[in-house]
Amino acid sequence: MKATLRKYWSTIALAIIAILFFIPQTSMPIKVLYHELLSFSPSEIDEDEQLVLQDYDWNLIAADKAINLKQSKGKVTLINIWATWCPPCVAEMPSLQSLYDSYGDQVDFYFVTAEEQEIVDRFMKKKGYTIPIYLQRFSPPAQLEERSIPTTFLIGKEGKIVIRKIGAADWNSESTRAIVQELLDVE
Repeated sequence: MKATLRKYWSTIALAIIAILFFIPQTSMPIKVLYHELLSFSPSEIDEDEQLVLQDYDWNLIAADKAINLKQSKGKVTLINIWATWCPPCVAEMPSLQSLYDSYGDQVDFYFVTAEEQEIVDRFMKKKGYTIPIYLQRFSPPAQLEERSIPTTFLIGKEGKIVIRKIGAADWNSESTRAIVQELLDVE
């Protein structure tokens, strides 16, 4: 019996992992871990391919008050479109929180979701995140429209979209911090 178990241990382990993917309580943490392991620094778009955000008119809701993205025109801005049920979104949140902790007073951060306020509030409290959350009730400007989540845009002071990353990334990497610092240093 022991010899048979040793012979098939990898098959048994794989079967257990596959079963865990179908159990909601274990599925999400496994998927998040998978995306965390595969998250790398986002790449800067080649300068000649960077689009300039022409329209900053995007109404968002923050804690029951309306704001508009126009207030960030001329500032370094990071926009992350995400959801609490999305494993890659959840996987990149710790690195985004760290980046926000370092640059929150210099960069305008927008963490935008289409979910209900109560769901997002519960998630934020459970995880201990302090990043600014905005509810999307209106369509974004055309250059910020994306159907995949997470999608993150890093926009320079002159409106150039310097990074457009679809999927999880390590936003707290040295290379990303260097890009953010370079954007902040531009006069």
